[in-house]
Amino acid sequence: MLYYLFEYLHKLGLPGAGVFRYISFRSAMAVIFSLIIAMVIGKRIINYLRRKQIGESIRELGLEGQMQKKGTPTMGGIIILASIVIPTLLFADILNVYVILMLITTLWLGFVGFADDYIKVFKKNKEGLAGRLKILGQVALGLIVGLTLFLSKDVVIREKIELRPDKIATVTGNIENTNTGKVYITREMKSTKTTIPFLKNNEFDYAYLVWFLGKNAEKFAWIVFIIVAIFIITAVSNGANMTDGLDGLATGTSAIMGTTLGILAYLSGNIVYSDYLNIMYIPYTGELVVFSSAFIGALVGFLWYNSYPAQVFMGDTGSLPLGGIIAVFAIIIRKELLIPILCGIFFVESLSVLMQVSYFKYTKRKYGEGRRIFRMAPLHHHFQVMGYPEPKIVTRFWIIGIMLAVLTIVTLKMR
Repeated sequence: MLYYLFEYLHKLGLPGAGVFRYISFRSAMAVIFSLIIAMVIGKRIINYLRRKQIGESIRELGLEGQMQKKGTPTMGGIIILASIVIPTLLFADILNVYVILMLITTLWLGFVGFADDYIKVFKKNKEGLAGRLKILGQVALGLIVGLTLFLSKDVVIREKIELRPDKIATVTGNIENTNTGKVYITREMKSTKTTIPFLKNNEFDYAYLVWFLGKNAEKFAWIVFIIVAIFIITAVSNGANMTDGLDGLATGTSAIMGTTLGILAYLSGNIVYSDYLNIMYIPYTGELVVFSSAFIGALVGFLWYNSYPAQVFMGDTGSLPLGGIIAVFAIIIRKELLIPILCGIFFVESLSVLMQVSYFKYTKRKYGEGRRIFRMAPLHHHFQVMGYPEPKIVTRFWIIGIMLAVLTIVTLKMR
């Protein structure tokens, strides 16, 4: 909103109003405001939740210090949501299709998570929202994201196409000659291409998966793209939900991932850097840096209260949107195939649960008694049972998250 106000004031000739045109300035303001909002309203919301006795019901896991967390205020994800949405509305171009998608993702999954927490806390139902309804909400969001990216005219990539000598005279547009003698034309187009890590020619087109359709492959590639989007959003959102088990674990790792995605969005949305790095240039995605700045500021501000020992838990109100935001962000900037690396913590946590449950059921059928691979799942609880202090586990997961983030960025040149 302030973006358009200052744009109008700039046209009127107000000195200094043009500073709002710079993404770097608006991103800095978004970080500052999200931190302030999280810090200021955080304490008030925590006190309100405590007065209303909206506390966490801890399962008897037999872990050291677990029962001390019983009664800690939950649904603190409200703090994160407010700290993301308000600065984004103030400083971002809210008519940008990508910003709109990120706001929809934040509020949509925030509502699904809130419904789950509400049922657990107020209805005293430990199961919360039915699993199928959670999945339905995530699938619906995937459809919204996929169809928007397919239908919106603003969603394009800018690509260089090599011209054959006999076609040069018949083509109009931005023609570029190179030292190698090759001639290219630059065009903005709809595309189902994405980025593959570690490969020199690192673009993969989903149309390749339906090559057998011939000329219709490009049309049906969008169906594949939408299916992939649904799967990724569901997987990453649930992965973040499983990771949210120790004080500051999901908050810190998500902040690291958000920072990485912000860097990738800036590079992908900048024609100079994308050309230098030889990566896909996606117009208008630079505006996502403002959103990612609000996202990072909100998480760091929430970490003030969520670090060990936590004064508040985010609940599903926070954890489901965190994973969804990261997934949709990656899909928008065509870096979704980097998710297994960037979101390695979420991936391993989810995998540990899948392995534990599958192996337990298999051994129960075969031997009459269920056996386990880990002492407890998700993986962070396994280390708790081994006797590692909670802050040490969280800090080491953060370190691993930073290493994975660096590796993700390095893939831009490591091909």
